Amino acid sequence: MNWSAVVVALPSVFQLLFFAAVGACVGSLTNVLAYRMPRGLDVVLPASRCPSCQTKLTWRENIPIFGWLLLRGRCRFCNVRVSPEYPIVEAFVAGLFAVFFALWYLVPPDAHLFGIEIGRIAPDWTRNGLLTTWPAFVALLFLLGSLVGMTIIDARTYTIPLVLTWVPAAAALLLHTAHAAWFVIDHGTLSPVTSSESGPAFFIAADGARWLTTRGWTWTLATPNPTQWGWIGAGLGGVAGIAVSLLLVRLGLIRRSFADYEQWEQAALAEAKAEQEAAGGTPDATNDPDAAQIWIQYPHARREMVIESAFASPIVLGMIGGAYALPRLVTAAQPAPLWLAVLAGVCLGYLIGGGAVWAVRIFGSLAFNKEAMGMGDVHLMAAVGACCGWIDAVLGFFGAAFVGLAYTLAALIVGGRLRRAMPFGPFLAVSTVLVLLSKPWIEEALTAMLHAASRVDLP
Repeated sequence: MNWSAVVVALPSVFQLLFFAAVGACVGSLTNVLAYRMPRGLDVVLPASRCPSCQTKLTWRENIPIFGWLLLRGRCRFCNVRVSPEYPIVEAFVAGLFAVFFALWYLVPPDAHLFGIEIGRIAPDWTRNGLLTTWPAFVALLFLLGSLVGMTIIDARTYTIPLVLTWVPAAAALLLHTAHAAWFVIDHGTLSPVTSSESGPAFFIAADGARWLTTRGWTWTLATPNPTQWGWIGAGLGGVAGIAVSLLLVRLGLIRRSFADYEQWEQAALAEAKAEQEAAGGTPDATNDPDAAQIWIQYPHARREMVIESAFASPIVLGMIGGAYALPRLVTAAQPAPLWLAVLAGVCLGYLIGGGAVWAVRIFGSLAFNKEAMGMGDVHLMAAVGACCGWIDAVLGFFGAAFVGLAYTLAALIVGGRLRRAMPFGPFLAVSTVLVLLSKPWIEEALTAMLHAASRVDLP
């Protein structure tokens, strides 16, 4: 055995196990959230208890994955069977964190697996190492953990708790912006390397450090130009528009959409129950899981979309106004500070990622007078845009249609529980992960399509 190779590999192995353990703990938290949030329970207190006998669990029962295995799937106190879903979710999130860490930081750029160039999956910036880029990676982990929680809850209840979308968005805003500010303080400003051997994605910091960044950052780091300040103005103006819209709601000038939905739903369920009883059916038939889809029958979707359009108007106007005004207000000879550009980038990711879904929701609901998509889906993709950028969010949104098609085909083939209609949120989450794992090939395919379209002679 080559002991020197083993010793060299140990730090990487320990790092991999660390992120797997973090993922298992996040999976355990996800189980708590998935159980308590739909029931309106506090997610912190009381401490974890057996759902059957209500006995408070000790630290031994709360060990992710291994606690369930040591108990052989049964409660230590009442011997009632504990669902295997708990260790499955914990193991899944642990594997998800470990896989992304391995692909981002351990796999060499030229690595292949079954003929697939898996070394190309990691973004360019990860080659600078974990110690330098950990804030961006932690923001990604916040997103992945939240996506798992949103998927489970949405699949069960057809709702997405908005706090699960706000947490990764807030983490991205803080981590990405602070990361950019720290880098400039620690290394100084960046300058593009013009030598052909280095390529346009390489930059040299003021202290001489070599920095590899994504090519999308070139506009941030190059000389000042109106386009750069225009994007920054659009991002900041859109966020200001959100603040204005929320103020209008607070002042009562705009009401929240679907404010009367709960009252209508209770009346609709009571009417359905009465009709069932009159027809000799079982009174509890409305408790079937498919009853959660009653929101499709809500008759005032078009009216509510007008209200949502009014709420969105200050946001759109803020983006347009910011993009127009800021380049004309800024006269500095230096480019925008890196932290400001990154802050605006996170805001733009949030606005465009959520805005793409919101536009489909509004126009689809206006066309069919049924709620086309849930507002939770809008916030989900806004969080994806904040963490990963608006391009990944848009790709994930359109890719979700193909994921949904694959699910439909599988349901037709397999049948059983898969025949149950699935909300769109899980498709968005799965598509987002697939985009992160296949970004290089998606870029190649889109580039080839654009080149092919440019060679087409139009009549």
